[in-house]
Amino acid sequence: MFILGNFLLALAKLIYLVSNAYIWIVIARAVISWVNADPYNPIVRFLIQATDPVLHKIRRWLPPMGGLDLSPMLLIIAIIFLQSFLVPTLQHLGMMFSPETVRF
Repeated sequence: MFILGNFLLALAKLIYLVSNAYIWIVIARAVISWVNADPYNPIVRFLIQATDPVLHKIRRWLPPMGGLDLSPMLLIIAIIFLQSFLVPTLQHLGMMFSPETVRF
């Protein structure tokens, strides 16, 4: 059972790292929306392609508020909520199956 425990601990760490990276991508996307960035720049295109599918779904439910787009902030809050719930849950399950491992 220690293999399952180690797998769950590794999965929790991977989810934590990927979600943190995605938060920074969303922040960078919000910052480039404030300036007149070149839409043909590969970095700008990556940021737009990586965030627009999720932000578009949030924008469908959230009406625009006087030109202020709150969808990146809501996405970051949702990611932090998932980090606060999912990562500790997986860590706890992993510790139950592999009690000799140390929490990160």
